[in-house]
Amino acid sequence: MKVTEQDVAYVADLANLQLTGNERVRLQRELNSILEYIDRLNEVDTANVQPMAQVEAAYGESPHGAGVEPFAYASRDDVVEGLRKSLPREIALTNAPETDGAFFRVPKVIERE
Repeated sequence: MKVTEQDVAYVADLANLQLTGNERVRLQRELNSILEYIDRLNEVDTANVQPMAQVEAAYGESPHGAGVEPFAYASRDDVVEGLRKSLPREIALTNAPETDGAFFRVPKVIERE
């Protein structure tokens, strides 16, 4: 499947991007290069390769040597440092120029031409 210049223009329009002619040509070339690489990867025989979601499950040893917890940096618990209470909504909304009672009202900032 080849990406055409019309495909690039269509996606650019969806993303509200204004591309020059040179940018469209370059993007088309780069996207086609990516798709060609994916086609090459699809040719690789992976019939005997076990599926895995995490490298840690198959390779539990740390790349940093003995005595270091295996992949602790990749599977740590999420901890919020310096946790504090949020500002109550009612107080935050008192400073808003416009509100609907539950949310800030802001002007639309992206306009399509």
